[in-house]
Amino acid sequence: MKILLFGATGMIGQGVLRECLRDPRVTQVLIVGRHAAGQAHPKVRELLHQDFFDFSALEGELSGLDTCFFCLGVSSAGLDEAAYRRVTHDLALAAAGTLARLNPAMTFIYVSGAGTDGTGQGRTMWARVKGQTENALRGLPFRAVHLFRPGVIQPLSGITSRTRWYRVFYGVMGPFFPWLRRLFPGTIITTEELGRAMIRVALEGAPAAVLEARDLIALGGPPTPGVAP
Repeated sequence: MKILLFGATGMIGQGVLRECLRDPRVTQVLIVGRHAAGQAHPKVRELLHQDFFDFSALEGELSGLDTCFFCLGVSSAGLDEAAYRRVTHDLALAAAGTLARLNPAMTFIYVSGAGTDGTGQGRTMWARVKGQTENALRGLPFRAVHLFRPGVIQPLSGITSRTRWYRVFYGVMGPFFPWLRRLFPGTIITTEELGRAMIRVALEGAPAAVLEARDLIALGGPPTPGVAP
C-alpha cells in the first residue's frame, strides 16, 4: 500500500508515520509538508511544498497512490471564522480536490475531531466549519472517504506536540492516562491505536464513513502479527 501523508511533523502525524513504518503492508509513505519530517527510512520519500492551496506543481508526483492520511489541523483559538475556514476547509479541499482528480480509486482519511457538527449548521464555529469540511470531502469522487473523530489523544513512544501548552498538558496528565482510560472507556485513544486504525481502514474499509473515538479504539486494537514492535 502506498500512502500519502499530510501533517507528518504534528503529534498525530508522527504517530501515524511510526505505525506505517512498522507495518509491512505499507510499502511506501510519501510525505508532503512545509518542513522536513527528518525521518530517514527506506519507505519514506518527502516533498517540501510551501503553498498548500495550490498543488499543481506536484501533480506529477501525486498519482498512483492508494491512500491519503490527512493529519493537518490547527486550533481555532484566536481565529475568526473566515481565517479558521481558510486553514481548515479550504486547505483540506485544495489537497483533496487535486487527489480525487488524480487518484479516483484512493481512500481519503481525514482527521477531524470529537464534537464536530455533521450538519455544518450549528452555533459552535469550529464544529460547524469542521462539519462543512467533512461534508465537502464526502462529495468528492474518491473510492472511499472516512472521517476520524478522535477525542483526547495520548502520545506514546516519545511523540510530542509542537504546541507548547499541549506539551505542558500531556506532561502533567501523562501519569493519569491509564487510570482515565479505565474510568472513561472509549474516550482516550493513543497515537499507536490511531495509526493502526488508519492503516486498517485503508486496507479493509469500515462500516461507516464517520468514526468516533470508541470506533477508532476498537479498530486500532493489537498490532497485526508480523508488525515490528
